[in-house]
Amino acid sequence: MNALGKLVCVAAVIAVLAPLSAQDAPTKKKAAEKAKPVRRVPPAFQPPEVQAGLPHVLLIGDSISIGYMLDVRKQLSGEANVWRPPTNCGPTTRGLESLDQWLGDRKWDVIHFNFGLHDLKFMGPYNENLADPDSETSRQQVPIADYRANLKQIAERLKKTGAKVIWCETTPVPEGSKGRVVGDSKRYNVAAAEVMAEVGGIKIDPLYAFAKEHAEQKKANVHYSAAGSEKLAEQVARSIRAALSSN
Repeated sequence: MNALGKLVCVAAVIAVLAPLSAQDAPTKKKAAEKAKPVRRVPPAFQPPEVQAGLPHVLLIGDSISIGYMLDVRKQLSGEANVWRPPTNCGPTTRGLESLDQWLGDRKWDVIHFNFGLHDLKFMGPYNENLADPDSETSRQQVPIADYRANLKQIAERLKKTGAKVIWCETTPVPEGSKGRVVGDSKRYNVAAAEVMAEVGGIKIDPLYAFAKEHAEQKKANVHYSAAGSEKLAEQVARSIRAALSSN
């Protein structure tokens, strides 16, 4: 076979295979899509089964609030529709960036919010998370002066919604907890209380003292056991219930 004949044969083979390859493409695409893991939305991030006529409550907070979210919703069942942003709300810096998105266009009756454990934690020189507080290169993610200023902006924005606003105290840092210093929760809570007094009209949920006395915390860890989170939920629900019933 001469060179021209070979080229004709190759072209013929390509012409036959090309349609088959095109037909296989959607099948391969579907197979690839099926192979992708389905990202499961944590139950605490899922919206409530809305009951018409009930007030709407928004919880804003970090993983501690994620831990008690479902128990609060359960305890306020039949009294309120309880929501939260589908994320860990982190430090006050994230709150300032995301607050309008979290509030959305819903009319909120009560907003219960907290920032603190992420603000007071220590970061490394290259933003390493939970750095050694004793290292000269470590710094708190949001120093207390900045925390105070950020929190004031957040509190003022929440008040503008017309909702009854509750500041929730930051829970304790236990001994041995990585990247945080025992006692800093209390210092940041004092600063937060001063901010709420300046802004005015904001109730305070004394979760710090309640947690110290009643809630089981994990060893050397800021987080709580399931039983501990359930106890925290009792206090949070009590605080929200009082706000709902007040004039």
